[in-house]
Amino acid sequence: MIRVLVTGAGGMLGQDLLAELRAQPGVTVTAAIRSDLDITDATAVATAVAGHDVVINTASWTDVDAAERHEAAATAVNGTGVAHLAQACAATGALLVQISTDYVFPGDSRAPYAEDAPPAPINAYGRSKLVGEHAVVRLLPDAGYVVRTAWLYGAHGSNFVATVLSLAEQHEHLDVVDDQQGQPTWSRALASQLVRLVGAALSGRAAPGVYHGTASGRTTWYGLARSVFALHGLDPDRIRPITSDRSPRSAARPAYSVLGHGRWAAAGLPPLSDWHTTLAAAFASAAPPAPWKVA
Repeated sequence: MIRVLVTGAGGMLGQDLLAELRAQPGVTVTAAIRSDLDITDATAVATAVAGHDVVINTASWTDVDAAERHEAAATAVNGTGVAHLAQACAATGALLVQISTDYVFPGDSRAPYAEDAPPAPINAYGRSKLVGEHAVVRLLPDAGYVVRTAWLYGAHGSNFVATVLSLAEQHEHLDVVDDQQGQPTWSRALASQLVRLVGAALSGRAAPGVYHGTASGRTTWYGLARSVFALHGLDPDRIRPITSDRSPRSAARPAYSVLGHGRWAAAGLPPLSDWHTTLAAAFASAAPPAPWKVA
């Protein structure tokens, strides 16, 4: 029997992960939401981790713009809190899977960032997540896994896909940024990939370190919005492209946020499918309460 602790279990990815894990034979799952476990509390973390074989941390400060104003608070969660988890796992021999972000990269590349590309975040959120990455690698060199993801959408939380469809009911046209490239990633597909990674790790097939958990291919926010409209039966021409300077934000965003997936092959696992394929699968999913589900 494998005992798995999921932190941040009330979030979009956390809820999908719970469903995937509970469908696995021989797995028992402990779900910890924020009110159950504050990962910035080292004592509480040590108590929670005890008795588990695997910890998957989806708890995170996710407000990118607010992190610019409150970097210390963001780092307490995304950095120090992750270090607490890594220390607790090191003490008990548990495996840790930490969810990180494409925002650890500066966005100045012209080719997908490899897993070993040098990070250089351009915003506070990216810096805070990088502190967490370093803690996992340093404290758990033989049992720590960092999975960077990006542009997540899913049925259980606020996200770009749901927002676009909500705005479509209020506006005839939507202006969407077309000069940031990335990989829209369905949280349920990522959850399945994380479960496969844990299995490969426990069997000794997946080496510890960094993996990139994003969909294959690439697009822009504008391209994603057009695809969302098309899949929902709306006219994609209602989406109008704009540049980032027309939509100013507190935190700088990488212009190029495309990640490479080279390490999956060594673990005997395929990377996630193309972003458009998984987006279509998300729309076809009958699982409520998907906000994009066509009535």
